[in-house]
Amino acid sequence: MADTALYRRVWRWHFYAGLFVLPFILILSVTGAIYLFKPQIDRWEERDYRALSSAGTVSADRQLQAALAAHPGSRFDHYRLPEQPGDAAMLKLTLPSGKAAEVYVSPAGEVLGTLSPEARISPTVARVHGSLLLGDWGDRLVELVASWTIVMIVSGLYLWWPRPFRAAGTVWPRLSLRGRPLLRDIHRVTGFWIAGLVLVMLASGLPWAGVWGSAFKWARTELGLIEGPQDWKIGSGAAPAQADTHAHDHTPAAGPPAPHAAPAPTAGLPLSTFVAKAQAERLAFPALVLPPHAAQPFGPPTGNEWTARSMTQNRPLALTVTYDPQTGAETGRSGFADKHPIDRAVGYGIAWHEGQLFGLANQLLGLATALALMAVSLLGAVMWWKRRPRGRLAPPPRVEHRAGVGLWALVIALAILLPLFGLSLLAVLVLDRAMTAWRGKRTAGGA
Repeated sequence: MADTALYRRVWRWHFYAGLFVLPFILILSVTGAIYLFKPQIDRWEERDYRALSSAGTVSADRQLQAALAAHPGSRFDHYRLPEQPGDAAMLKLTLPSGKAAEVYVSPAGEVLGTLSPEARISPTVARVHGSLLLGDWGDRLVELVASWTIVMIVSGLYLWWPRPFRAAGTVWPRLSLRGRPLLRDIHRVTGFWIAGLVLVMLASGLPWAGVWGSAFKWARTELGLIEGPQDWKIGSGAAPAQADTHAHDHTPAAGPPAPHAAPAPTAGLPLSTFVAKAQAERLAFPALVLPPHAAQPFGPPTGNEWTARSMTQNRPLALTVTYDPQTGAETGRSGFADKHPIDRAVGYGIAWHEGQLFGLANQLLGLATALALMAVSLLGAVMWWKRRPRGRLAPPPRVEHRAGVGLWALVIALAILLPLFGLSLLAVLVLDRAMTAWRGKRTAGGA
């Protein structure tokens, strides 16, 4: 028979963790579920610039000239290859004001329209999902919520463990029950089935979280574990990980580009040469062609080379090729297989997190996970509301119980792996001790 006092203590921590993360789980689940369908959302936003006539097709150089003529004094940042024949090309410019603009130019060289990257649906949803629109403080809050959600899942699995084992009520709910017992069965069973998916989803988001991601970056670089720059950002503008430069902020650490930089590259071979080379590579969409000295996604300018780069969210398909601007000769090539195993693991996790690792099935599985997590959280709140104690959030433990070595080892391990959880746990324990002492003095005084 399980230790009742330990069970009740774990239940209290599970309850308090759930109570804290509930409102944030709802926000993050909704925004995460929306962001899973970023490719479809982006195509819908660009619907007026797709499936156009290919008659009178002009070169990429003519398209660039048209875009710059429509926005005098702007700087050319990159050219995005059309996804399908007949789609408009997208040319990203930095306007004289310093703001970015996506200019859509038809195959015939006509400027069809301009979108602001920051005003688009996907980046807006991503900012809510990554920082709750609160900047760095919001990023830390989201990381704290993710850490406590991991604790909630782990403690929930302990509570779910059957004592003794029964398939009914453990692997599937007992639909013959009614009221709160039925809700409890659905809560337990659903939580068990999604626990692994939620843990993977949470763990795969940690590399771009402010505190955890910075610690990981330090270990990655300062300890000499991995050579080369990482290709994901850290902090308030970087969740979820970027798959296209209009999805999130890609500004290098050095700051925004100069507002009145040269309008277009003039030395060496023209843009159309490198667009043709990028097309021959059959890069996964979105595929970008970046001129020398352009701001590179996830890093500083490459210097004096042209770059063709796939920014696909399915990171195992990503490829970057660089070219000499004078001769057009290939000077470098880097694909997913060339990365360190740790970076590849992170890449697989990011692709899974964004729902793009294996297409529509990944999106639907992510959507089902988000909906189930919301349902489990709401069911937990409903069950508490039905039997909430008067004057308390949760019933006090009936017996004082000393945590065993195994439990302390698990808590310490989680505190080390999740720094914000560890710090907040210390704060909670100190507050709990203070409240217990205060209630004791109050009771003694009343007596």
